[in-house]
Amino acid sequence: MGTADVEAVWRIESARIVAALTRFTGDFGLAEDATQEAVAEALVSWPRASPANPAGWLMATARRRAIDAIRRRAALQDRYALLAAEPALDEEIDPDRIDDDVLALMFVSCHPVVSREARVALTLRVVGGLSSEEIARAFLVPVPTVQARITRGKKTIAAAGVPFELPPARERRERLGGVLSVLYVIFTEGSTATSGDRLLRPDVAYEAIRLARTLAALQPDEPEVHGLLALCELTAARFPARTDPDGTPILLADQDRRLWDLSAISRGLAALARASQRGLGPYGLQAAIAATHASAPSIEATDWARIVRLYQALGRVAPSPVVDLNRAVAVAMASGPAPALAIVDELIASNRLPGSHLVPTVRGELLTRLGRLAKARAELELAARGCANRREASVLLRKAAALGHPDRGRPATPDGADPEDRLDQAGPCPGR
Repeated sequence: MGTADVEAVWRIESARIVAALTRFTGDFGLAEDATQEAVAEALVSWPRASPANPAGWLMATARRRAIDAIRRRAALQDRYALLAAEPALDEEIDPDRIDDDVLALMFVSCHPVVSREARVALTLRVVGGLSSEEIARAFLVPVPTVQARITRGKKTIAAAGVPFELPPARERRERLGGVLSVLYVIFTEGSTATSGDRLLRPDVAYEAIRLARTLAALQPDEPEVHGLLALCELTAARFPARTDPDGTPILLADQDRRLWDLSAISRGLAALARASQRGLGPYGLQAAIAATHASAPSIEATDWARIVRLYQALGRVAPSPVVDLNRAVAVAMASGPAPALAIVDELIASNRLPGSHLVPTVRGELLTRLGRLAKARAELELAARGCANRREASVLLRKAAALGHPDRGRPATPDGADPEDRLDQAGPCPGR
C-alpha cells in the first residue's frame, strides 16, 4: 500500500476511529491525536507490509497510542485500565456501518462553545479526514492558522467539559442548525471560492456533500438535513458546466446544460422530496430554487415567477439582505430591471450589505439592462475592486469593458454572482 491507499482508508475510517476512541477515553483531543499518530505509522509500515484489515489496523494502533498517552497521565489511571481491558474497540470495523458515534462526533466538533472558524476546521479534520494542509489550501490560509484553530477548538471543548455523547433529542434538534451551518459554509466555499484564482473548489464541495449524506443517514427524520443535502446535490450538478477547461467562469446563460450531472440532479430531487414531507425550511426553500433551475431547459424557459415566490417565502422564514438581493435578480428576470433596481437601491439606502461586492455587481447588471451604461460600468468596476476571487473579478472587468455592446436580451450576471450558484447570497447562514 502506498500513500494514496493510506489516505483513502483514513478519509473513510477516520471519523469512526476518532469517535470510538473518544467514547472510550472521554478525551476528544487525545483521540484525534492518537489517530493521527496511527496514520503516520501506517505511512511508514504499510508500503512494506499491507495489513489484511487496514481499518482494524488503524483502530488497534490508535488505541495503543492512546494507551501510551494515558500512561503518561498519572491522573487518568482509571481510564487506562478501561482501555487496557480492550473492550469493543477490538471489534472488526464494518465499512458499511454508520453509527451514532459519528453523529456525536459531528455535534462535538460543531459545539456552540467553539468559534465558527474552529468548527469548520475541526469538522473537516476530524469528521471529514482532511489534513491541515488540505484545509489550508481550501480556505487559502496558512497551515499554522488552521492548526491553531484546530488546537484552540480542542482546548475549548476540553475546558468546557463537553461530553462525547449525542445530545438529548430536544437539544440535538436545537443544535442541529449549527451543524448544518458548518456544512453549508464548507460547501459554499467549494462552490464559489471566497478568494484566489479558482472559481470552484470541487474537492471541498464534495466533502461537504459526503458529510451531508452521512448526516442524512443518521438523522433521517430531520427535513432540513435533507433540504441541505438537496441544495448541495443540485448545485454541484452544475459544476461541470460552470467553467471552461482553463477555469474561466461560464455565465449561466451560456452553460451547456447537457453537461449538468443528471445523477446528482436525481439525488437532489429525491432529497428535496423527503425535505418537503413536513414543509420546507430555509435550506429546503433554497433547494427548491435550485430544483427550478435544474428542471429548466434554458434560462429563458426558467420559471422565474416561481423563483420570485420562493425567495419571498425564504425571506419570511429567514429574512436576510442577501435573500432580498437574490430576489431582486429573480424579479429582474420575471418582471424587468426597473422594479429589481428599486429593491437593490433600498438595500443600499438602508446600508444592509455594506462592503459586499455583490450589491454593485447586481446593480451594474440592472443598470446595463436599463441602458444607463456609464453608471453600470462604474458599478461593475467597483464590484471587481471589492471581489477577492480573481476569476470572478476578471469576469466583472470584462463585462465593464464590453458595455459598448451590451446584450440586453438576457442577464449578464457572472456565474459567481448568480443566486443559484453563489450560495452565500441566498441563505440564512452567509458563511462570509
